[in-house]
Amino acid sequence: MSTPEHSGPATAGSPAPGDPEPRVPSQLLPEDQPLPEGRSLPDEGSSPEEGSAVVAAREATGLGRLAATVERLRDEIRSAQAAADGRALIELAKGVLVERLRCGPTAAAHQLAALAEESGVSLLELAADIVNQAARDHVTDIATTFVRRTSGEPGRATDDDGASVGVRLRTAESGALAAGDTQAVAESLLAHALTPLGANAVAVWTAGPDGSLTLAGHAGFPTDEAGRWRYVPPGVSTLARQALSELQAVRAASQPAVGLPSVGWTLNPGGGRIAVPAGTGGRVHGILEICWPGALEPQPPQIVRQIEALAELCAHTLEGRPGSTTALAADTPATLPDLSELVDLAEGLYDPALVLTPFLGPDGRLADFRIHHVNSHFADPAGRPRGAVNGALLLEAYPMAMGGSELFARIERVYATGEPFRARRMTLTALVDQVPIAAVADISASRHGSSVLLIWRVEDEAARLANLLQHAQRLGRIGGFEENLATGRIVWNDQLFDLYGRPRTTRPVPLDELAAHAHPDDAVSIGRFLRAVLHHRRPASAAFRLQRADGVTRHIRVVAEPVLDADHRLLAVRGAYQDISAQHWTEVALAATRDQLAHTEQQAAERNRLTLQLQHAIMPPAQAPLDSPGLHIAVRYRPAESESMVGGDWYDAVVLPSKQVMLCVGDVAGHGMEAATSMVVLRNAMRGLAITGAGPAQLLSWLNLVAHYLTEPVTATAVCGLYDPHKGTLRWARAGHLPPVLIRGQKATTLRTVSGILLGALSETSYEEEELAMEPGDTLLMYTDGLVERRDESVQDSLAQLLTNARIPTTTLEQRLDGLLTHSKSDTDDDTCLIGIQVV
Repeated sequence: MSTPEHSGPATAGSPAPGDPEPRVPSQLLPEDQPLPEGRSLPDEGSSPEEGSAVVAAREATGLGRLAATVERLRDEIRSAQAAADGRALIELAKGVLVERLRCGPTAAAHQLAALAEESGVSLLELAADIVNQAARDHVTDIATTFVRRTSGEPGRATDDDGASVGVRLRTAESGALAAGDTQAVAESLLAHALTPLGANAVAVWTAGPDGSLTLAGHAGFPTDEAGRWRYVPPGVSTLARQALSELQAVRAASQPAVGLPSVGWTLNPGGGRIAVPAGTGGRVHGILEICWPGALEPQPPQIVRQIEALAELCAHTLEGRPGSTTALAADTPATLPDLSELVDLAEGLYDPALVLTPFLGPDGRLADFRIHHVNSHFADPAGRPRGAVNGALLLEAYPMAMGGSELFARIERVYATGEPFRARRMTLTALVDQVPIAAVADISASRHGSSVLLIWRVEDEAARLANLLQHAQRLGRIGGFEENLATGRIVWNDQLFDLYGRPRTTRPVPLDELAAHAHPDDAVSIGRFLRAVLHHRRPASAAFRLQRADGVTRHIRVVAEPVLDADHRLLAVRGAYQDISAQHWTEVALAATRDQLAHTEQQAAERNRLTLQLQHAIMPPAQAPLDSPGLHIAVRYRPAESESMVGGDWYDAVVLPSKQVMLCVGDVAGHGMEAATSMVVLRNAMRGLAITGAGPAQLLSWLNLVAHYLTEPVTATAVCGLYDPHKGTLRWARAGHLPPVLIRGQKATTLRTVSGILLGALSETSYEEEELAMEPGDTLLMYTDGLVERRDESVQDSLAQLLTNARIPTTTLEQRLDGLLTHSKSDTDDDTCLIGIQVV
C-alpha cells in the first residue's frame, strides 16, 4: 500500500478546490499561525461581522493541521505494519529453512541472505517465494499437525514437523535477542521453547579457557542453589564439564545413573538432563543444560535438532560477554585487533609457526583452518616455499599430517575450548612427489582470540641421536668424558658431574688424580687401569669405590680408550664412568639371600621330615585287623606326595570296653607341623572321650570344645560312628565332613547329610545323630576329601565318580580300598584316610 507524500502542515491543511472554507476554532489557532490568504485580524472597534470572519478563518486553519497530523500518524502506522509484516515473512522463511536444512536459526538467516544476494532479489521477495512454495508443498500437513497439537497433552512434544519447531525457535530467538543479558536469555528459552517440551529448568554456563564453568544464566532453580553453583573450578567433574570435554551432547536419565553433580540436581535426583555444547563455527562458548522433572527418555530427532538450535542461539548470546570474540564467516580472513599482534608474536619465534583462522562451511560449522600467516623460520616438511603454503587451507596443504592423525582434531579442540595442546615427538607425514615422508616434531597449539597459533619443531637426525644418547646415559647412570693430554682440557657431560656430586662450575677431575677420590684399598686396581691406558695405550676398565665430597660412597666402573694420531702418539683419552652401586648391592643382597634361602630350605626339610615321622608313627599306612565278631575292618592311609604338604588327616578304629566299635575320620585345616600336632590332640581326645560311652553326637560336641579351647586356633572336620555288633546298627554324626558311603549289593549311595558345623568354629554347638541298620554283606566307607577333591570340578561331581568306582565288584574289602585309592582322580596332593567296614 503506497503512502501519500506531504509537503507540510500548510499544504495538508489547505482546502480542496470547490470545497467551502472550513471554520477554524480560535482556540485551536496559535498566535504565530499565519492566516489564510486574503484574511487579516480585525482591529479593535471592528464590526461583529468582521470579527466572526476572523474567528472562522482561524478555526479552518486549526482543523486542517489536525487532519494532517492524523493522516501522518496513520501513514506511520501503516508503514510500521508493513515493516512488521515483512519481518514476519522473513522469519517464516527462516523457519522453513530450519526445517529443510536441519540447521539453527542463525545459520538459516545467513543462508537466506546469501541466497538473496546470489539471486539478485530483495530479502523480502525471496522470503515471500520461499513461504509460498512451502505453503503449496505442506499446507495439508501443517493443518493436520495443528489439529494434532491442539488435542495433545500439555507439556508434551506432540509435533513432529519442522514448522512448529521453527515457530518455537523464532519465538525463542526473538526473546533472546530482545533480552539484555544471559539471565534474561535463559528465562526466555525456558518460557518460549523448553516448557512445551516438558522441561522445568535451564542453566547456561560460560566456559573459560582453563576449563572452568561460570553460571551465566539460569531459570527454574532456587536463587540460593544457583548462587552456590556460580563458579565451577577446573577439574571438577559435572555433567556440563563432561559435555565440554567430549564436545558433544550428554544425556543423563537421572543423577544416580551418571553419578555426577550439577546445579539443582540434589533437589530432584530422579530428574533427567541434557547438556549440549553451545558453539558457533567450531567455537564452544559454553554449555546449555536443560532439566526435566522426571526420568529422561530418548528424544525424537526433531526435538534433538530443536535443542541443538537453542544451544547455537545461546552461543550467540554468550559471544557478547567479556573476553569473547565473534565467529568468522566462511572463507573470511580474521580482522580482529589481536590478529596483527599474533602475527608479530609468530615472527618473534625461532621455531616454524602458523597462524590459523577458522574456515566455516555453508552450514556455519567449522570445516577447516585457513593458514593466515607463515613466519620467517617456517620450514615445510615437503620442501615447499612459504608462498605455496601461506593462504592455503590446512587440510589441503597437509592432508596426511592433519587428515590421517589426531592433530587436526586437537587443533579443533584448542579452537573450541581454548585449552592449549602440547605433544612431544608427534609424527607428521608429508607428500613429496607422491611419496609419504615422515618427520618427528614437537607440537604446540594455543588459541589467541579467534585464531590459533600452531608451532612445530622438527627433530633432525643429529638432534634425535643426541637426545637418544642423553636418555641412554641417564637411564644407565653413565657419564662421559674426554681429556686432551696435550692441552690439559677436560670435557665432562652433566651426568658425570652428577655422579661425582660436584657442581658444574667446578674443575673436572683429571685421570691422574683419580686415586685421590677413590677408596684407599682401590688404589692398586686404579694404578693398573692408568698404566694400561696411558703407557700401554690400550683400552682398559676398572671398578672402584668413589668417595664424594658429600660423604656418599658410590661403586663406579670406569672404561677408557686412548686416542692416537697418525704417528701413534697419544693425544687424548676418552671414556665413561658408570654407577654400578645398585648392581653391587644387588649382588651382595643376592648372595645373602642365597645363604638365607639355603639355611631356610635346610630347616624346612628337617621340619618336614620330623612331621612325616610323627604322622607315620601315629597313623601307619595300614592297620592290623580288629577283633570284632561279625565285622571286618580295613584301613588305608596315603600321605601327600610332597613333604611340605603333610597335613592333618587322621583316622581311628578301636573296640571300646562296651564291645562297640568306634570309627572316626577327621581332617585338620592346614598343613605342616601345626596341622600334625593338632591332629594328634584331636585323635587322642576322641579316644579318651569315647570311654564315657556317649553317642557320636555327644562325642563331637565335646571334641568341639577341645578344638575351641584347648588347642591353638584350629578348625577341623570329622565323622564319627559307633557300630553295635549285637544289634547290627551304626549310629553316626558328622561335623562338616563328607557323608559316609554305603555299598549294598550292586548299589552305592551316600548316607543322608545330617547337620553339623565343623569343629572349633563355635564354642557351643550340637550335632545331629542318625542310626543305620546294617545287613550282612553291607560295606560302609569313611574317607577324607583327599580321596575325591579336584580343582576343576564340584564336590557333587567328585562324589558321583566315587560312587561309580565303589560299585566295581571286588573279592575282599582290602582290594576294594586299594582299588578306590588307585582310581582316585584327586589332584590336590593332599593326605587321604580311608576306613572300610564290612558286615559278615
